[in-house]
Amino acid sequence: MTNKSAIVLGATGLIGSHLLKQLLADESYGKVTVLVRRPLEIDDPKFEQHVVDFADLSSIAPLMKADDVFCCLGTTHKKAGSKEAFYAVDFTLVHELAKLAKAGDCEHSLMVSSIGANPKASSSYMKTKGEIEQAIADLNFPRTSIFRPSLLLGERKEYRVGEGLSEAFMRPLAPLMLGPLKRYRPIAAAQVAKGMIATAHLKGQGLEVYQSDQIAGM
Repeated sequence: MTNKSAIVLGATGLIGSHLLKQLLADESYGKVTVLVRRPLEIDDPKFEQHVVDFADLSSIAPLMKADDVFCCLGTTHKKAGSKEAFYAVDFTLVHELAKLAKAGDCEHSLMVSSIGANPKASSSYMKTKGEIEQAIADLNFPRTSIFRPSLLLGERKEYRVGEGLSEAFMRPLAPLMLGPLKRYRPIAAAQVAKGMIATAHLKGQGLEVYQSDQIAGM
């Protein structure tokens, strides 16, 4: 299919920024829409942006119409300020926007989750990621693709000490991580974006879950 339309949620984040750039360069997409809190300085005939208040879902509903919806939204407990604020973004907002996309007849939901996501996990982060995966799957889009990357590599707009230390520790070990450990190798955010678009180009239906090593091989 050519001249498809896409919505990118979280277009200013580490993965989302790469995804937006790659979608604009992809000839299969004739329109790429982003919903943002602040305008982006991008000049491209395929690019459409809407500055929105994510607390006002009724104003967002008419905008959630596209063939593919790419969700790269996410925060951390530290940045959000509390577990409740983290949950409000990583579960509630993601779920509400997905429901609007389903109501807007989006065919394919593609969402970034995390390696280790499990609704029964003891970690609130992994538990929330597992819960949102299940909630999105339960919406029954014609096709749902969930991506579980490991530690993300790439230049962030804001430096996170913990992730910086993890990257410095994990990079040298990556070649030694073989077999079942391969999925825990760090992965470039640009590669995650590339894998998401590659998946969107393939035919499929129902629920698909991709682990980090599978994404790296796309």
